[in-house]
Amino acid sequence: MDVKKVLTDTQLKAKDKVNAVCKMLLDDEVTLVDLIETAKLSVGSNKANCIEAIESATRQRPEIASVDCLKFVTKTLLDESPRVKWESAKVIGNIVHLYPDKLDRAVCNLLINSEFPGTVVRWSAAFALGQIVKLGTRRNKELVPAVEAIVSREKDRAIQKLYQAALKQAANNSNKKPA
Repeated sequence: MDVKKVLTDTQLKAKDKVNAVCKMLLDDEVTLVDLIETAKLSVGSNKANCIEAIESATRQRPEIASVDCLKFVTKTLLDESPRVKWESAKVIGNIVHLYPDKLDRAVCNLLINSEFPGTVVRWSAAFALGQIVKLGTRRNKELVPAVEAIVSREKDRAIQKLYQAALKQAANNSNKKPA
């Protein structure tokens, strides 16, 4: 079965579609390049299902992600659909350690989503930004103050905790590095 057939199968629920596409990706029945192309040509729930399948696959095997995958989900952070936004952020959070020097645009778009009215989008942005902060790269000089400012105005306690845990880990990691 191909991805398009899975996505358009009216007998399958969304979660079953995502699981089937994820399995196809992990089993090399579909390439990441082909799945990204399908997502680009899709709209609404089909696009979100493709990205959620990528998120599930990268959670299990981050190394399947390519730079092109990072570029794609960085762009889709600005999609109109909240579900596309939050799944894209989770993909980025799963793969940041693979591309620590290629995250500038992702950081900008995640910071935009950190102000989104929807809680899940803000939570996912916090997850991804937290993963980036934990890397302890040169970017932290600007990112840590930005994250601290977000924490001070964020009303949702769970989102605050995500950021605070990342800031704490980054501080602990920087204290352990030899001078």
